[in-house]
Amino acid sequence: MLQTQERSETLPPPSAVPLAAVDMDWWRGAVIYQVYPRSFADTTGDGVGDLPGVISKLDYIAGLGVDAVWLSPFFRSPMKDFGYDVSAYRQVDPLFGTLEDFDRLIEAAHARGLRIIIDQVLNHTSDQHAWFQASRQGRNNEKSDWYVWADPKPDGTPPNNWLSIFGGSAWQWEPRRGQYYLHNFLVSQPDLNYHNPAVATQMLEEAEFWLARGVDGFRLDAINFCFHDPLLRDNPPKPLAERKGRGFRTDNPYAYQVHLYDNTQPQNHAFLEALRRLMDKYAPAVALGEVSAEDAVEAIVQYTSGAKRLHMAYNFELLVDEFSTDHIRQSVETLAARCQDCWPCWAIGNHDVARVASRWSDGKETAPRAKLFNALLLSLRGSACVYQGEELGLTQAELPDALLQDPYGLAFWPAFKGRDGCRTPMPWNDWETECGFTSGRPWLPIPAEHRALTVSRQDATTDSVLTAFRTFVRWRRGMPALRSGSVRHFDSPPGTLCFLREQDGLSVLACFNFGAEASAIRIPVPAKIEPLTGHGFEPSVVGRGSVTVPAHGVFFASLHNGLAAPA
Repeated sequence: MLQTQERSETLPPPSAVPLAAVDMDWWRGAVIYQVYPRSFADTTGDGVGDLPGVISKLDYIAGLGVDAVWLSPFFRSPMKDFGYDVSAYRQVDPLFGTLEDFDRLIEAAHARGLRIIIDQVLNHTSDQHAWFQASRQGRNNEKSDWYVWADPKPDGTPPNNWLSIFGGSAWQWEPRRGQYYLHNFLVSQPDLNYHNPAVATQMLEEAEFWLARGVDGFRLDAINFCFHDPLLRDNPPKPLAERKGRGFRTDNPYAYQVHLYDNTQPQNHAFLEALRRLMDKYAPAVALGEVSAEDAVEAIVQYTSGAKRLHMAYNFELLVDEFSTDHIRQSVETLAARCQDCWPCWAIGNHDVARVASRWSDGKETAPRAKLFNALLLSLRGSACVYQGEELGLTQAELPDALLQDPYGLAFWPAFKGRDGCRTPMPWNDWETECGFTSGRPWLPIPAEHRALTVSRQDATTDSVLTAFRTFVRWRRGMPALRSGSVRHFDSPPGTLCFLREQDGLSVLACFNFGAEASAIRIPVPAKIEPLTGHGFEPSVVGRGSVTVPAHGVFFASLHNGLAAPA
C-alpha cells in the first residue's frame, strides 16, 4: 500500500470478502446504482448523509437487484462544489465519516454481492489542497508546475478566451505569482497540469490507494479535461444554431465556443493507457469515464475501443431536456456504428441534471412513464447507471431561491436554478418529519410531493415504480440477450421505439410505447413470436404481423427462425 503521512491513511485495507463469483467482465450489462452520499442517509443528525448511512441501506440497495454502487465523492473537501473539489484524495471528509467506515462499507457491500465504484476527480483539485497552496506561492518551488499557469497578455487580460463551465473566464489572477491559473469549473477548482509527468504519476498513486483498499472501479469525473492545448490557442466561436446540447444551456456563454483546445486533447490517450495498466493490476476493477466533448461519440471511440484505455464511458446524449424517441434511437445507433468494439454505458439521470421523471414527462403520468424510462434504460445495449430515486420515480424538486446552494445555480439564477432540485434527500418513510433521512434538519429540504413516493409507501403497493423496478431488474438478470446482446432497431410509429437484442442465437424483441394511447406496431417477423412475461408490464395484444402495445407499455418477445430485414 502507498505510504502516507496521516495515521488514518495507513490502516490496512479490509480483509478480502469474495463476491459470489469472480467475473472479469461483470461490468458488461451491469446495473450501477449511483449514491449521492450527502443525500442518501444521515446517521449523526447533522442533516448530511454519511458512509454509515450508506452501510445501513445496503440491504435496500442489494434488494433492488443491482450489480454495483457508484459512490459520489466523500473525500476531504471544503465542499464548495459538494465534494468535487478535493483537498485530500486519501482522506474521508469528517462530514461523511472515517476511513474505517469506508473499509466497513467495502466489506459489507462485498458480503452482499455488491461492487463499489467510487468517483475520482483527477482533472482538478480544491484550491485548499496542499499542492495548490504551495504552487500559488511562486514559480520556483517543488509544486510550481503542478497546475496550469500562464502569463497575462500585454494588456493584462487572461492568456486566451477559454471559458469556465460555471460562467466567466476560465482564468483567475494570482498576485503571488503574477500569473493566471486555469479552472475549467469553479474558481476554487484549479486544473492540474498533466503536461508535467510528475502530476500524472502522482494521480495514479492517488487512485491506487483506493484500489488497494478494495474498490471495484472508478467513475472518472470530467476525464477528457485532463490535458489542455500547450499553445493555449483561442477556441473558435460556435454558430448560434449549434449552441445547444452537451448539457449546456444556451444562456451559458460556455455554449458560445467550439471547445477544441481546452479539453479532449490527444495527449490524454497515454495517460488513460497508464491508468488502464494500473486497473488491470487490480482486475476485475473497472474504469468508467464521464465524457463531455464537442464530439462525445468520437471521444468515447478513442477512449474505450480495444482494451488499452477505459473499459467504458458515458456521455450526455440521454441527459437532454426534451424526450425524443428519434433522438434515443439515433444516439444508440450512432454509438453502435462508430464504436463497434467498445462497450457503452447509458444514464438518463444523475446528480447534475433535472430528474428524468420531470424532465421527460412534463408533469403528466410521471409514475407510468418513470416505469417505462427505467425499463428502456435497462434494455439498451450496454451498462446502465441508475441515479438514486429513479427507482422511486422521484420528480424534480422546486426549491425557493433562498434555499439554493449549488454554485452553478447561484451563478445563472433565475433562468437556471442549478442542480439542487435533483439532490434533495432520499425519502425513506412517510411517518417521520424528514422522511427517515435524518433526525435533524436536512441540508436541502425534502419536497412535500416526495412524501407520497417514499420507500415505505412503495414497498406496500404492488403497482409502484419501486416494485416495477425490482421486478424488471430481477427479470432482466435472466435475459442474457438484454444484458450483453447486440442491438438492431427497426421503424415504428411516432412515440414508440422498437429494437432487437440478439445473443448466441437467441433473439429478444423489445417495443416501447411512450404515448398515452395504445399503439399498433408492425413486426417484420416471418416466424413465431413468443411473448415474454415476468417483466411486470401489462400484456400486449399480438395479431398477424403486429402487436398492440398498451399506453406506457412494453412488449417483449422471443423470436424464432430469425428476424426479417427491417422494411
